[in-house]
Amino acid sequence: MHKNGPLTGLKVVEFCHMVMGPTVGLVLADLGAEVIKVEPIGGDKTRRLKGSGAGYFAMYNRNKKSICLDLKSDDGAAIAKDLIAGADVFVENFRAGSLDKLGFGYEALSALNPRLIYCSEKGFLSGPYENRTALDEVAQMMGGLAYMTGPPGRPLRAGASVIDVTGGMFGAIAVLAALREREFTGKGQRVQASLFETTAFLVGQHMAQFGVTGTPAAPMPARISAWAVYDVFSVKNDEKVFVGVVSDGQWVKFCKAFGLDDWAADEVLAANNERVARREEIIPRLQALFAEYDQAELMEKLETVGLPFAPISKPEDLFDDPHLNAEGGLLDMELPDGAEIKLPALPVEVGGVRPGLRMSPPKVGEHTQDILCGLGMSEDRISALKATSVIGTLD
Repeated sequence: MHKNGPLTGLKVVEFCHMVMGPTVGLVLADLGAEVIKVEPIGGDKTRRLKGSGAGYFAMYNRNKKSICLDLKSDDGAAIAKDLIAGADVFVENFRAGSLDKLGFGYEALSALNPRLIYCSEKGFLSGPYENRTALDEVAQMMGGLAYMTGPPGRPLRAGASVIDVTGGMFGAIAVLAALREREFTGKGQRVQASLFETTAFLVGQHMAQFGVTGTPAAPMPARISAWAVYDVFSVKNDEKVFVGVVSDGQWVKFCKAFGLDDWAADEVLAANNERVARREEIIPRLQALFAEYDQAELMEKLETVGLPFAPISKPEDLFDDPHLNAEGGLLDMELPDGAEIKLPALPVEVGGVRPGLRMSPPKVGEHTQDILCGLGMSEDRISALKATSVIGTLD
């Protein structure tokens, strides 16, 4: 792998905000692409979100350069088009039609740069809903994920922006596929990913379950588990551990490790489906058994046996996770306000190497001057554009 990543040399211009669009750029940037984030004068409003949105910008905008432009001005639009003319990929996640009005729709940019891959991240793909406004939560609700996540009668969104992030990942996959096709055709094309269709894909396993069994899938908290032991158990000191036994071979090891000789000798329980039928017998006994252990002791034993297990962690616990800290799983970076933080790396290895950090999340307009100089613009011209608020630079 190239020291800066396998996508080194790829140029990307990003007109994105919030999570879904920036995730496309994040994936490409972490893999080595040069990603230029075009922000409005004053910066992307995502930078200023509070509450559950306070971490969006920090998480999804590392390894990117920031340039601030007034796209409604002729000069600002011209600069953006100069950038796009030399780019391989353009990524946007604005409402349908918004960029067409500004002259940045697919037809206009494709005419400017026929080799351009134009990636749109939308609420819906082509069809009756394509002009609707959507959010991650909207898609989770209408796509069945919220129904499956909450208990019966209480639809509940997943505990992270899973549709935004996964939709961004699908967008990045589509971009890479289009780049591969361009090698043969010499031409770019438009690719799209969406929130609603991403949700449908994720609940496809439940749709398939209905097709196979004729019975609708129950919400996850009320589901009939495929395995007899696949639960969260309470241990000492009010801590909890998830334990799974998901094969007949694991059942044998499990019974031996915990001295469950009567279960090991029961030929009926040797088969998974028979164990599932006797969950009401199995689970109470295990609840009492595991309550005698503390968390560390139980997990050590389960790891020795080779069984699936997990502590019930909070997101903030991951900062100190020894595995994430051992091999580049967390990246040390500086936030635009100067604070230091560790955030998760892209969850892949390429050639045995984890994609790393080249640039912390950028300050507002941090790279405006360098980018404009790279386009051949003079210092005097840059100063004049700044004076008229066509551009924004880092002071």
